[in-house]
Amino acid sequence: MVQGFPKALEQEMKTSPAYRQYHPKWYRTKVSTYWWSHQWPYLKFMLRELSSVPVAFFVVIILLQLWSLREGSESYLEFQQWLKKPILIILNGLSFVFVLFHTITWFNLAPKAMVIRWRGKRVPDLLISSPNYLAWLVISGLMILLLTRQG
Repeated sequence: MVQGFPKALEQEMKTSPAYRQYHPKWYRTKVSTYWWSHQWPYLKFMLRELSSVPVAFFVVIILLQLWSLREGSESYLEFQQWLKKPILIILNGLSFVFVLFHTITWFNLAPKAMVIRWRGKRVPDLLISSPNYLAWLVISGLMILLLTRQG
């Protein structure tokens, strides 16, 4: 016998608890499958995750382009004609918008993923994400120069 416990309480502790044959239903509010579409932060997250599909589309297009280049000039001309189809122009345009969205949201996530402190204070988000944007602009400018040069 445990000191300080009444005998009735001790007896109750030794017996198994009374179980019911059914489980009580808990109250759960009905939530739409598309609950994430009603608030911009959640929608932005889902769109960013979905943007991996257009990124993969661009990768496939580039691989097909490289393959046609390897096959020769006639194959590459056929590939260029194939790219001029309206459906592919629309798909490339949509993919470009999604890839831009993916890039911008990725660069804006950098300060949250990489907290840098300088002399005990946190470096502002702009100073962390701006080098990404600067590198993007420089590389894009170099690519434009390379692709548009007459030669």
